[in-house]
Amino acid sequence: MYSLLKLINDKMSQEKDQLIQSLQGKIKELETKLEDYSQGGIKILFSGKANAQRVARKVKPRTLREIPELSLGNEEEKTKNLVVEGDNLLAMTTLYQYHGKIDLIIADPPYNTGKDFRYNDRWDEDPNDHGLGDYVKADDPSRHTKWMKFMLPRIQMMRQMLKSNGVLAFCIDERELFRLGMMLDEIFGEKNRIAIINWQKLGGPKTYTHVSPATEYILVYAKDLDKTETSLTPRSDDYLKQFKNPDNDPLGPWIIGDSGSQTPTFSMVYGIQNPFTGQICEPPTGSHWRFARPRMKSFLEGWGSEYEEINLKEGKSPALLIKGFSIKNIQSPLNDPVIQTSSQKAYEIYKKGPWPKIIFSQQGKGKPQQKRYLADMKEGHVPITYWGKEYYENQIELGVVSWDTSQSGTTAAASNELRYSVGAGHGFETAKPLKIFQKIIQLWCSPNGLVLDPFAGSGTTGHTVLQLNKDTGTNRSFILIEQGNIENSDDYCRTLLQKRLQAAVTGKWADGKEHKPLGGGFKFTTLDKQINNQAILQMERNELIDTIIASRLDKYQQKYQGLQLLKNENDCYLIAKNSNNEGFFLIWDGPSKNVNFTKEVYQRVVQEAKKHNLKTPYHVYARLYLCQVDTVNFYQIPNSILLDFGFDLEKDKFN
Repeated sequence: MYSLLKLINDKMSQEKDQLIQSLQGKIKELETKLEDYSQGGIKILFSGKANAQRVARKVKPRTLREIPELSLGNEEEKTKNLVVEGDNLLAMTTLYQYHGKIDLIIADPPYNTGKDFRYNDRWDEDPNDHGLGDYVKADDPSRHTKWMKFMLPRIQMMRQMLKSNGVLAFCIDERELFRLGMMLDEIFGEKNRIAIINWQKLGGPKTYTHVSPATEYILVYAKDLDKTETSLTPRSDDYLKQFKNPDNDPLGPWIIGDSGSQTPTFSMVYGIQNPFTGQICEPPTGSHWRFARPRMKSFLEGWGSEYEEINLKEGKSPALLIKGFSIKNIQSPLNDPVIQTSSQKAYEIYKKGPWPKIIFSQQGKGKPQQKRYLADMKEGHVPITYWGKEYYENQIELGVVSWDTSQSGTTAAASNELRYSVGAGHGFETAKPLKIFQKIIQLWCSPNGLVLDPFAGSGTTGHTVLQLNKDTGTNRSFILIEQGNIENSDDYCRTLLQKRLQAAVTGKWADGKEHKPLGGGFKFTTLDKQINNQAILQMERNELIDTIIASRLDKYQQKYQGLQLLKNENDCYLIAKNSNNEGFFLIWDGPSKNVNFTKEVYQRVVQEAKKHNLKTPYHVYARLYLCQVDTVNFYQIPNSILLDFGFDLEKDKFN
């Protein structure tokens, strides 16, 4: 009887504890909601949001293990670009050293179509679960909530990884556009929204009952708009071809521009006399001449005749007429001998060239226009939010502003790009065209910048960076993260992304045609063991080398890159160097052997450094610092490594 009563009592006590924990969780969730509301502004609410906001803080970093046979290039080339196979939330947490150092993030997440998005309910409590979960079906009533719970901690992490002047470009379609926009407004702030761009993904309509969706969207946000710059879109070849030099003008090629300007000013609204025909020309209705009167007079006199100011008593500013012209001939100016002379001089200049700044259309018989020189034009153009066909004044086709399908590419073009590089039957239907990513990178990533793609898919971002570096002489780098899972037959990181990058670097595409090698390289890594003090202390030497390399950045690089790994069987301790030619040494023969920095070890470190012509200070990782030397920067294992991964040694329970 006693045992039965004790069992009942224990059961009731357990249920009581569970109830208390549940109530405490709900209270915390309510407190979070109240805090959100008290801060003002528009908030998006959905079931499980409070927990989703806390998920990122629960994620534990992993080691990054290189897979040499999937990497490409020499050790120096591999330091510039990184591919990470694994969950992007785990990967971004692991890449702690890159937090606050990314110039541009291009995110192309699953669009929640019912066949491209997985959700694992266990992530709600343990985001470190490595499972992919089941596909969220299109008819799942909670599919939007699951998508937002999945995306929220990842968006938070993306914001942390951006520089203060960094930019996030988020690709999406109409399924989650509104919910994504509200989350981005909440996390980044509406004031930091740069643009909502829609681009033409289809060259023609498909058969739909109502309206055929031919566009998708790119939501562009700055971490801090006051610190962010948007570059001009580069001038295209089609644009440059419009500039001609038919009169052999020493100032170079030019195009025709309007000589009028809006917002009329009385002193600049007056008539000017055509030196070819004698007709009086007025500025367009509601505007004035673009140039002040003295400059306009000088330009007109370039046609060979002197001009003077004459008041025509029309309630307007005095007109510029050819000197000696009789006003009584104003209705039939060619009857005036002065105009006959000026016309002869003007036609001689027209035949011989060069022509003045102000020219007259229709070979002298039309309205005045100005020459706009290529040398005076901006190096590019301000982009617009619609990347589709536009029409411009004077029929000037500004290709870089008109981002129609020939500029942004289409989904069909993207599919072909992927098929040509890796072969048919890849099964990846959501690739983006290279052209659209080229535009994004050119606008919001500096020539030496670092681009992160946490939903790398087929590797379009990496291919684009390599292409731009080759074509424009830039030196950008990339970090690509893609979930790979061979068990579920969607190991895109290996079967698509890696193969595509390899094809781009080498020029050996699956289509068998000759392609220009883009050069460069990348390190292919996979997320491995969880990192904590016990895990580090149990690592073998090669594992610890990977962990140190993953935790460090080269501070001497113009941009943030990893250390260059050094491999030499005759070296006991040397593992890497930075761009300042300083060596990194690991005193670690495994958990059961020598792990301390002693005088004897220091002597060997000096020998290895001199053999490779390395400079001081020497960067040494070891368990204990038993030989203090001024030329050594010491990093204690595991504490220094944990700090580089963002652990708080005072508070973190793993230490």
